[in-house]
Amino acid sequence: MFLMAALAATLALTGCGKSSSVDTSAMESSFKVSEPATQSAADKAVAAIKSGDYASALPQLQSLASQAKLTPEQQQVIKDLVAQLQKAMADAAGKAVGDATKAAGEMPNPLKK
Repeated sequence: MFLMAALAATLALTGCGKSSSVDTSAMESSFKVSEPATQSAADKAVAAIKSGDYASALPQLQSLASQAKLTPEQQQVIKDLVAQLQKAMADAAGKAVGDATKAAGEMPNPLKK
């Protein structure tokens, strides 16, 4: 139960209070000359990533990827960024499980006397 709560909290707050470990520079440069609506959507996704809000960034990127007017380079940049986000989230979840397991192991056992 404790492990699940720690995992859920970590996934909800992934990156909170830390600088993003995901590189958005390719995304930013690839979408500089896009149509205004496309550029705005890309900017929102980048802002979410930079603030550590990966859970919001993923659906924004997936929505952006579904647009037919993207260049092959832009589509690849989005795929690469999604992969980076998924790895960062998986790493954070793994760390949370490890931290929760350690904390649970350090808790006093009320059944031991």
